[in-house]
Amino acid sequence: MEYLEAFDGSRPAIDAEKILIVRGRSKKRIGPQEMNLELENLFSFLEAEEVDMFSKKAASLISIMDEHIRASVKIQGETDAGGIHKMKENLEAMNFLVNYKLGFIGKIGFFIVLWKDKSGIGPCFVEIVLSNTENSLE
Repeated sequence: MEYLEAFDGSRPAIDAEKILIVRGRSKKRIGPQEMNLELENLFSFLEAEEVDMFSKKAASLISIMDEHIRASVKIQGETDAGGIHKMKENLEAMNFLVNYKLGFIGKIGFFIVLWKDKSGIGPCFVEIVLSNTENSLE
């Protein structure tokens, strides 16, 4: 994703027919307090529809993403609807500020998370999960 200058040279964590997960470091100088604004600007740039994380639509999208991931790699345990919040809590416990959003561009659902050390030192890390939701959502 060129907008965040984050994935040049990155290899996908998962690259399957219906799911793509990529992690990287942004080359942009994004301060910890600017991460939410960066996400807002990204959604505007992409003309993406933001989804409320506590909505029925978000639950459906997260479930679809989980299905697509499980179809690609073996995962022990059940789907954890609170997994996103637990991820945020774990990163915050390691002294990171975390911002994330869930959205759609057409039939592609995506989850993007930014995290950076609270001190402002070091890069801003980015992870995006893209999932083909065609024929999956109501």
